[in-house]
Amino acid sequence: MSLFANRTIRSSFAVQFFAVAAVALTAANACASELVMFERDGCPYCARWDAEVAPAYMKTVEGLRAPLRRYNIGLGQPKDIVLERPVRYTPTFVLVDDGREVSRITGYVENGMFWGLLQPMIAKLGDARPVDSTAVPEKQK
Repeated sequence: MSLFANRTIRSSFAVQFFAVAAVALTAANACASELVMFERDGCPYCARWDAEVAPAYMKTVEGLRAPLRRYNIGLGQPKDIVLERPVRYTPTFVLVDDGREVSRITGYVENGMFWGLLQPMIAKLGDARPVDSTAVPEKQK
């Protein structure tokens, strides 16, 4: 076999390998749980959530179990999530697992109420993807 043919085979294998890896990563991400925050420009309650909850969210068990994804409602409804009903108000927090809505919180009043509503939502996900709670600091009070 010529040197050129050998390089072509290796190059072809590498392209196929990376294509399969990209599909596998996309599928893994599509199955992940996430908390989608629907927001809009100028929303005062979104800004309040940003100030009171956002700094701590990814440091909590809930944040590690369902990472935050932001979505501007001005773009219409997302195509990659199956919602139970359209989102009309901001902020709305939709817990998504395997691309489907599990539960939602419409609106934001204050920090304690948000966490109180979020914890039972996260519990609906079960223990499929456990998180070590000892490695996570307490939520803001």
